[in-house]
Amino acid sequence: MSIPTGIPNCPRGLEYLTTIDQLLVKQKVELLEAFTGFETNNKFTIKNALGQKVYFAAEDNDCCTRNCCGPARPFDMRVFDNFQQEVIHMHRPLACSSCLFPCCLQSIEVSAPPGNVIGTIEQEWSICSPSFRILNHVGDTVMRIEGPFCTFSLCGDVEFNVVSLTGEKIGKISKQWSGLAREIFTDADFFGINFPLDLDVRMKAVLLGATFLIDAMFFEKAGNQETDRPGML
Repeated sequence: MSIPTGIPNCPRGLEYLTTIDQLLVKQKVELLEAFTGFETNNKFTIKNALGQKVYFAAEDNDCCTRNCCGPARPFDMRVFDNFQQEVIHMHRPLACSSCLFPCCLQSIEVSAPPGNVIGTIEQEWSICSPSFRILNHVGDTVMRIEGPFCTFSLCGDVEFNVVSLTGEKIGKISKQWSGLAREIFTDADFFGINFPLDLDVRMKAVLLGATFLIDAMFFEKAGNQETDRPGML
């Protein structure tokens, strides 16, 4: 995908996002992880609706953290453009996701370019269905994400709706069914992200960060063993 030019007030590297209203995120299958359950750094290809590569994302943390903390592990996610330049950086600190620990819930901070924070996703306390608030660079809540009570992928998509502060649905993050064998033997997932075409490019990048957080919380397996459960206990 070629880089649009002449776009004012747009962080370097996010020019791609000004012309699209959908992103497709495909996680790379790691054979070592699939056959042994040994956790490796996740890698993702990010494409537009035409299948053109927009970005490449790679998780960055150490072996001990990955295999001791499992899906709850902290990580940095580095997002590169087609020229191998890092344009987005995401940081997920170590935290809990259970409603039993309301003071230490999940979050991920998004910077573009790296070092310039453009937004944050924070998990909201909930017993039944997962929900998140999306904050802009000054800490104001601008959108929310509402997930389903059950996030098991039973031969179908799992949708997390993106809603405005008035409750209107304006987009969604969908964990897409990727086939029986892939679902059973790996944690390599497919995601689709839909948002308004005129949404601020910074918030489009933040929604990409929300996708990685949702993947880690609900669809990342520990040693290829399913750990998801209904509700937020």
